[in-house]
Amino acid sequence: MKKKIRFYQSINTKIVFIIVMLLVFALQIIGANFITQIERRLVTSFQEDRQAQIDFLESTVQPYLEEYENNEESEIDPREEINDLLSEFSGSGITDLQVIDQNMVVLGNSDSTQQDTLGQLSDDTDVRDVHLSGNTLAIQVEDSSSGARKWKIVEPVYSSSGEEFLGIILMESNIESVYTQISDITVIFLQSSAVAIVLSLILANMVSRALTKPIKEMQTQTRAIAEGDYSGTLKVYGEDELGQLAFLINELSDEVAEAQESIDSERRRLDSVLTHMTDGVIATDRRGKIVIVNNMAETMLDVTNEEVIGKNLLKVLDVEEDLTLRKLLEEQEDILINGTSVEAPTVLRASFSLIQRETGFISGIVCVLHDVTEQEKIEAERKQFVSNVSHELRTPLTSMRSYIEALADGAWQDPDLAPRFLEVTQNETDRMIRMIQDLLHLSRIDAGKSELEVELVDLTELLDHVLNRFDMLIHSSDYAGKNYHIERHLLNTPVFVELDTDRMMQVLDNIMNNALKYSPDGGTITGRMRQTDQSVIISITDQGMGIPKNDLVKIFSRFYRVDRARSRAMGGSGLGLAISKEVVEQHGGRIWADSKEGEGTTFYLSLPYIPFEEDEWS
Repeated sequence: MKKKIRFYQSINTKIVFIIVMLLVFALQIIGANFITQIERRLVTSFQEDRQAQIDFLESTVQPYLEEYENNEESEIDPREEINDLLSEFSGSGITDLQVIDQNMVVLGNSDSTQQDTLGQLSDDTDVRDVHLSGNTLAIQVEDSSSGARKWKIVEPVYSSSGEEFLGIILMESNIESVYTQISDITVIFLQSSAVAIVLSLILANMVSRALTKPIKEMQTQTRAIAEGDYSGTLKVYGEDELGQLAFLINELSDEVAEAQESIDSERRRLDSVLTHMTDGVIATDRRGKIVIVNNMAETMLDVTNEEVIGKNLLKVLDVEEDLTLRKLLEEQEDILINGTSVEAPTVLRASFSLIQRETGFISGIVCVLHDVTEQEKIEAERKQFVSNVSHELRTPLTSMRSYIEALADGAWQDPDLAPRFLEVTQNETDRMIRMIQDLLHLSRIDAGKSELEVELVDLTELLDHVLNRFDMLIHSSDYAGKNYHIERHLLNTPVFVELDTDRMMQVLDNIMNNALKYSPDGGTITGRMRQTDQSVIISITDQGMGIPKNDLVKIFSRFYRVDRARSRAMGGSGLGLAISKEVVEQHGGRIWADSKEGEGTTFYLSLPYIPFEEDEWS
């Protein structure tokens, strides 16, 4: 925000004020010294002139006083000569001029209005002091009536031999004219000073503007730079300090513009990275308040930017009851938190890192959220898989161990028990071998090493062949006493599909075996086919006990059984449907099931097929 500068705060006003004050101060010193010197010189000159006059008058009056004191008879009257002489000396600023004899009697007076004082004793105290001391007296006195200043000289007169005191000369002259002259000079000086001050104000203002104009331009430019506008360029008026400063500001503007552009580029790059990261990123200040959150973090936590900015990180992650900010800063350990998703609950791993300066001051925290739902699921499945394999292998191994121990204890000598024990041991061994083969098959599929040997096969004929085999099986001695029935609703035309015949027969065998295992005595197993524009769908339906709805999505998982005890009793390993799913998906198809408890189950296989015209095969 731009702050308004008052008039008296302006640097222009300050420069003008300083220049004028310096000039006034200089004029004060110069004027005081000049007036003092003029006054001293004029007064001294005036006093010297009067002293010269009185010295001349003394030498002129001396013969007349000697003649007067000696009472010599002469044609010339000394008193008249003295008065004539005083009359000639009057004027030129002399206001009073008297000659007094040695008896303090006034012999002559230049003032025609005071001729009555002639022959009278002088009443002037200064004359009396000089008469007593015999020394010259020069003092400045003030006229009592007019108040004007006068210069008074009382000069003793001695004989030519210098031994005899003849009288006194008193001279008063108007020195006020000198002071009036000094006052006139002072007025002239003050007028000249006032003119000089006015001119200096104008000149100082011009100089100040010349100095402050570049400064104001620099102020405007620096404010524009602070506001992010780097387009302006200062005019360089010269090569002085201000010119160099303007040049440096122009360089600074260019450098700041480049730096800002680089920062903006880095910020855009960082924003792009944060936006497109598959991990969520949250940054906080030193107090744990969120300042940055990327789109992925918003999605993972199901929040918006406005909802979390300024909020406490631990509160947003919903871990404030289990974790404190201090503990987080000290340990920086990863934690697992529950995320939210429109599809399903997620598990997030939150990793923390400190934002530190070179001094070690912690200025914030960065939290990276990684979706580990799949990893956690895989880890859980792995643990479940290991548990299932261990359990599935332990059961036949335990059974085998029991029978082998019985044989070792002597049952091998019993002709009735020994063959039966050996048969059970052999069956359990075959069961483990089948399980291991299935596991190896799944492992090859997971590793991408299970390759299909595809060929163009008539799927209608293949399904009919499988159903025929099981039709013969249910009428064999193995199913004596069972009354199963197989129905078929096949297509009347061949449907050619690219598939691996052995693998697909394995899938159909698994489904048919399950249908036989879980169908009740007298149940019907129905095989159907139907055709769409791009795929052929096979369905196999039994009339068994059915599968609960909650278990339908899990039956294709490895080692999963709806009824574990019954499935194990029937010899199942829990891998058949898992292998079937992998094989069908390898063919680009899909397998699923539909079931109702107590009514039966239907398994569906959807496989892509290649339509053909009759004349292509003619």
